[in-house]
This record gives sequence, structure tokens and C-alpha cells, in this order.
Amino acid sequence: MRVLIPAFLIFASGVVSAEVKLGKPLELKEPMTVAAVTAKPAAFVDKTVQVKGKVTEVCQMMGCWMALADTDSNQTIRIKVKDGDIVFPKDAAGKMAIAEGKLVKITMTKEQVIAQAKHEAEEQGRKFDAAKVKGPSVSYQIQGSGAVILD
Repeated sequence: MRVLIPAFLIFASGVVSAEVKLGKPLELKEPMTVAAVTAKPAAFVDKTVQVKGKVTEVCQMMGCWMALADTDSNQTIRIKVKDGDIVFPKDAAGKMAIAEGKLVKITMTKEQVIAQAKHEAEEQGRKFDAAKVKGPSVSYQIQGSGAVILD
């Protein structure tokens, strides 16, 4: 019977520690809300930010991006990494996460917006209708350096 108790404790301790650390260790002490960054993104452009939110989507092809939503306002921001630098778990949607990186401003023409929307629809297995795409656009995303997926 003694053998079962330690084995159970080892298994239980593994379940409790379900945090997944990705990329470089987080450097900033406290995360901001996604809403704080999206409310005044120009104030954070080219600066390192750390945000905490709920994972709403993950790239299903390469795991090269994930979207985080503010739990109160539903504002979202995308964390994008170079393919292979970090692979976000494809099953992370619905979990809380903290991500860190440099906030960048992205300006795209209508044609670029259409191309990106088409690519993402293919990745996610969704239907694509170019007529529904608005453009040009300005958006902000975090060039991710590190993240922690919480459970």
C-alpha cells in the first residue's frame, strides 16, 4: 500500500503544475490587461509589453500565433512569433495565458488585408469571402518573445 501513495502523490503533483512556459523567460514583473494595451496602443509601440488574457485562437498550422482576449472587455490582441521560435499549443484555446514581447503597428493595404484573411481562413478551415474584407487597415500585435500558458 505504501507504494501506491507515493505514486499517487507524484502523479497528482504533475497534474497541479500544468503551466507551460514557452520561449524566453518573462522579464516584466506584472502583466497588463489586453484592454489597457488596446485602449492606447500608440503609447506602447516599439516597447516591451506583457499582457494576460484568455486564449481565443491559436494558429492550427504552425502554432506561430495566438490571440488573447481581455476577460472583461473582450478586446483581443495577437501574439505572433517567427515560425519555429515558439510553437503555441494548438489546444490552448480557452486557457489563460501571459505573453510578452514588443508591440508593433501594422499598416496594410486592402490587397494585403485580403491576402492575410484568405491565408488565415485556409489555416483555420473557415470559409473565405473577399467581399466581406474591409481595408486598408491599421492593427497592432505583439512580436512574442515568451509566454506562459496557465491552466
